[in-house]
Amino acid sequence: MDGIDAALVEVGADDCRVLAARTSPWDPQLKARVARLLDHPGACSLDEIATLDVALAREFAAATLVLLESAGMPGSAVSGIGCHGQTLRHRPEGLLPFTWQIGDPNVVAELTGLPVVGDFRRRDVAAGGQGAPLVPAFHAQVFASATEDRAIVNIGGIANLTVLARGKAVCGFDTGPGNRLMDAWILRHRQLEVDRDGAWASSGEVDAALLQRLLAEPYIALPAPKSTGRELFNLDWLDARLDGLQRRPADVQATLLEYTAATIANAVLRAAPEASVYLCGGGVHNAALVAALARRLAPQAVASTSQLGLDPDFVEATAFAWFAQRTLSGQASSLPEVTGARGPRILGGVFR
Repeated sequence: MDGIDAALVEVGADDCRVLAARTSPWDPQLKARVARLLDHPGACSLDEIATLDVALAREFAAATLVLLESAGMPGSAVSGIGCHGQTLRHRPEGLLPFTWQIGDPNVVAELTGLPVVGDFRRRDVAAGGQGAPLVPAFHAQVFASATEDRAIVNIGGIANLTVLARGKAVCGFDTGPGNRLMDAWILRHRQLEVDRDGAWASSGEVDAALLQRLLAEPYIALPAPKSTGRELFNLDWLDARLDGLQRRPADVQATLLEYTAATIANAVLRAAPEASVYLCGGGVHNAALVAALARRLAPQAVASTSQLGLDPDFVEATAFAWFAQRTLSGQASSLPEVTGARGPRILGGVFR
């Protein structure tokens, strides 16, 4: 929820070329409504969910049209839009597993006049999979190398890892929290949406006992396939582990940063101990987090996906353009070895 990313992508047989990309800011009131729905679902009505479904779709359509206009690209040159939507709930386990994204693709199609592929995750869940992470399939397409093993780490609200080891099947899973807990904590205590460069975290000291309590979260030790979200990693979860003890807020922020670094690094060291590590997502801009990762992973090299030719801010937007192209051409794009589904599936529905 840092912004609405849009990428204009030329999809080739073996590559993707980003022609233009931009991030549109959220309307503050709309963002607050979505956050309230995510964090306090019991306080929201069906009418609120339904109207947000339409309101978000209008924002996605507007972001698309602004991108096309700024790029000088006529809509007639575009074959389709891949629109992931905003995840409300992700619960792929249990008797009735589900994942739920909003941002009505019908509205996006109507306002842009273009075919829209949406609802990417639910078919994989219906086939017994986690529905996440999906991006390892795209990572394998554009980042795999014949000369080195690579680990791609996306640090969004949740962090996920893709292992691209030569001669082996693609491996991928959610490692745990990315920016989510740090963002929520600084919003609570300093009314800021992000800890720029990890400056506030750097002013505190890591609480070793708290860090160990956070690392004891059972999800971290689960084997893949696995996925998670803010349904688990949220302030209620954190408050339960603070156990009512008073701590300097900056020290908690420092500990949360170290927790994100530790869970990512431990996953890389288990799954890809000799791979070169490439980062993407908003966490790339947190200098303190990147430094903590580099320290924990040394001597493994840590860089951003810009060194592989793709802007780290737009990897996911590019990925869903690629998924949309696959769907429109009738090709499967899920990786059952990553999600645990019964087989590969064509992801998403097409709305014309």
